[in-house]
Amino acid sequence: MDIKEDLLHRVLYATDASAYRELPQGVFYPRNKKELVDVVLYAAVKGVSLIPRAGGTSIAGQVVGNGLVVDISRYMNRILEINPDEGWARVEPGVVLDQLNKEASRSGLFFGPETSTSNRCCIGGMVGNNSCGSHSLVYGSTRDHLIEAEVILSDGTVSVFRKLSKDEFKEKCKSSSERESAIYNFVDSLLNNKRALSEITDNFPDSELRRRNTGYALDELVASCKNDDEYINLAPLLAGSEGTLAMVSEIKVKLVPLPPSNKCLVCAHCASLEDIFKANLIALRHSPKAVEMMDDNILELSKKNLSQQKNRFFVKGDPAAILIVELAESSVEELEKVVDAVEKDLLASGLSYYCSKVYGSDISRVWELRKAGLGLLTSMAGDAKPVSVIEDTAVAPKRLPEYMADFRKMLASYGLSCVFHAHIGTGELHLRPILNLKKGDDVALFRTVARETALLVKKYKGSLSGEHGDGRLRGEFIELMYGSYLYGLMRELKKTFDPASIFNKNKIVDTPPMNTSLRYEADSKVPEYKTYFDYSAQGGWLSAIEQCNGSGDCRKASVFGGTMCPSFRATGREQDVTRGRANTLRELLTHPYKSKVFSQKEILETLELCLSCKACKSECPSNVDMTRYKAEFMQHHYDTMILPPFRSFMVANMAGVERFGTLVPSVYNFFATNKITSSAIKFFVRFSQQRELPEIMKHSVRKHVRSLSMPGKGKKVYIFLDEFTEYNDGETGIFFVDLLISLGYDVIIPEHVESGRAALSKGMLKKARRLARKNVLLLKDIISDEAPLVGLEPSAILSFRDEYPDLVGDDLKSQAKKLSENVLLYDEFIMREAEKGVIVPGLFTEEPLQIKLHGHCHQKAIVTTEFSRRMLSLPKNYKVDVIPSGCCGMAGSFGYEKEHYEVSMSIGEQVLFPAIRNASAGVEIAAPGVSCRQQIKDGTGRNAAHPVEILYKALKGQVLDG
Repeated sequence: MDIKEDLLHRVLYATDASAYRELPQGVFYPRNKKELVDVVLYAAVKGVSLIPRAGGTSIAGQVVGNGLVVDISRYMNRILEINPDEGWARVEPGVVLDQLNKEASRSGLFFGPETSTSNRCCIGGMVGNNSCGSHSLVYGSTRDHLIEAEVILSDGTVSVFRKLSKDEFKEKCKSSSERESAIYNFVDSLLNNKRALSEITDNFPDSELRRRNTGYALDELVASCKNDDEYINLAPLLAGSEGTLAMVSEIKVKLVPLPPSNKCLVCAHCASLEDIFKANLIALRHSPKAVEMMDDNILELSKKNLSQQKNRFFVKGDPAAILIVELAESSVEELEKVVDAVEKDLLASGLSYYCSKVYGSDISRVWELRKAGLGLLTSMAGDAKPVSVIEDTAVAPKRLPEYMADFRKMLASYGLSCVFHAHIGTGELHLRPILNLKKGDDVALFRTVARETALLVKKYKGSLSGEHGDGRLRGEFIELMYGSYLYGLMRELKKTFDPASIFNKNKIVDTPPMNTSLRYEADSKVPEYKTYFDYSAQGGWLSAIEQCNGSGDCRKASVFGGTMCPSFRATGREQDVTRGRANTLRELLTHPYKSKVFSQKEILETLELCLSCKACKSECPSNVDMTRYKAEFMQHHYDTMILPPFRSFMVANMAGVERFGTLVPSVYNFFATNKITSSAIKFFVRFSQQRELPEIMKHSVRKHVRSLSMPGKGKKVYIFLDEFTEYNDGETGIFFVDLLISLGYDVIIPEHVESGRAALSKGMLKKARRLARKNVLLLKDIISDEAPLVGLEPSAILSFRDEYPDLVGDDLKSQAKKLSENVLLYDEFIMREAEKGVIVPGLFTEEPLQIKLHGHCHQKAIVTTEFSRRMLSLPKNYKVDVIPSGCCGMAGSFGYEKEHYEVSMSIGEQVLFPAIRNASAGVEIAAPGVSCRQQIKDGTGRNAAHPVEILYKALKGQVLDG
């Protein structure tokens, strides 16, 4: 078996999205059922605990432990069958929820439970946790949709848990498999145990509470007994068992019809938390499909997140909390009736002072903001964070006002504040008190608050876990919730299924104290590193890295949109995802395994395939900027060496090489294009032979500008002539100059040096800092709002806004920040002028043109492609489609490097290449990045143009010949 026991893999799987950390013995990636059987038998012989893991997004520490992690997400991710006539699907446990729903939607069906992690959570994990989601008012939990489960028992027996008649059940009690027989006989004894049945009735949560996930689902097991034909089904018992009873190899789930398409969100703004808990009861009278809430903490943090800023459009002012009520009806008329009724009742009650109504495609934006809640919370600066400890309590909605009053009194007694967001319609509250788990006193409070909350939940006949599970976080309180008799019965159930405790040991029952094995060691000295970037806003470099909470937003596949994380999309490896890199950095910078901290090969290995695309800077709700952290580490790594690697040095200094080449461009280009010499150069530098070396452009943008006569009466525009445009793509620079002059602007190329982008990408921050400082000093006194600095290459010009302020040093920080406020990408400038009425559609052709636009990664992360789309739509008959691609895969020199070529092309094949190949010959391909245009040519054979070239050629009666 291929078991990875090296340090890197143990570090990668030492945490999940919880507060816990424990190095496992190793990691195993099963490819099929046979390998799952093999690993179960191996564990039985070796006495190793198997920790089944899917997306790794669990919050209660379910997949953290010192056993062997079994990651089923990498290979066991096939949809085996969808039966639309009977309404079910059969899948392997590693299938992602959104992947299943995408396929099922072709038949008008979907899997009802919808978690906030739907684009990366796996069906196996949803079964393990009994996940619910925002629409559980209608669709309930995963358990309600679980038809069958094929499992491997602790002795290696493959068994199928499904509906059994009474006769079939009796046969199972006599099974030839000793383990299977023991399990069914235990169930039989339970069903005939009057005291057990009475204790279950008396001690389990309110029957009206749909979210009930504390301990093993003995109540559901008993309730599943209906008649002799449908006597028992053990599959629902697996839901919420967290992989502690058996290893799941195949799952059959119920599918339901897609919901009505006529929907509206009524977003009720409330002035207090007391009001929102009462407003929830009013909303529930109208049979909503979902009722959610977000408090002011989440709404405030969303202002600072680049991706979520645009999703706040429905928020007016600064409410204490917002109640989101989803309504859906079969007709528009019926929908409007219920929308008006809900709004009227909420406003009339005085519990809401304003309701925004959201329709159509904007609904998904509101849900996107709601789903980003956990990630946004960990972006809170400092060591004190909203922690997951009591974030899963569920109480009947009618009891929420009283429960919350008691809860807030308890918090106040400890001087604690808390973040509130919730599936409030079902009584599920994600309560996260703000604690600093690096301090011993707060670690003690961590447990105190958990215990006192458990007592409150019991008082109100609720469930300590509504959907996130017990794990090692809540396991020790199960006896408190249910009493010693039922807890003993649960321990007996576990022992019957798993006598040697090889399945996820010490979860749910027999758990260690919940405030042990935490991610941070309380009151320990944290290393401090002198850094090149300024991380003071985050509390230091390590604190910035620690903002990754493990929620795994970076694991989403390309079909679900966005860019993060391109290398993971190509390899499927945890080490190649932002979370994996952040975990490795945090672990090995905090607990170095070598005396030379910055020479640890595990960190270098996980950073190897980071393309520095910056997607995580905006798409990660926690604002983890791995591009910056990688550059920081690499400079420290180079500091341990006499000389940096030759290729890295060459790439970082390529602008200087090309500047020399402009003296003899024909000679330079001969060596770059001649088959023999170019092959030798690529071999020596370790570039891929499949790539063409860039040539020096014979068209000089600077000479072109000097050759033009400008009247000096137009508005000044300073162009930042980046090194890529100047040396490799002068033609595009000339198009831009001519476009601006044709539109009446005076173009000036001020004195400046190269942007330093290549040095930043290679982590040569000393060089990048020198260049950044020089540019700030040269430009700070001439650039203003009236005379902005405008650039063509996104990665170069946006460095002024992104890296420069935190790189130049304290003495220039304020000047760099001020300068950055007047630095614009080409499309931002054009559209700013268009919005002022200076540039109008009438200046451009009326001929039709179809355009497919691929945005640059840095443009998407720091600005948006929307400006380019709108710019290219200025000619009224130009139709622009934005390709829903992530990174193209080139990423500067990354795609040129021999060992990265295959990964580079694989990334391009995710979305970009197929979209371009499917475009007809008459469709214009637009891409602002010079690397992107090269990758498109290499991957598809199509030439792509910079958007300014397309716009210039669209001018009526071009003044100048470009």
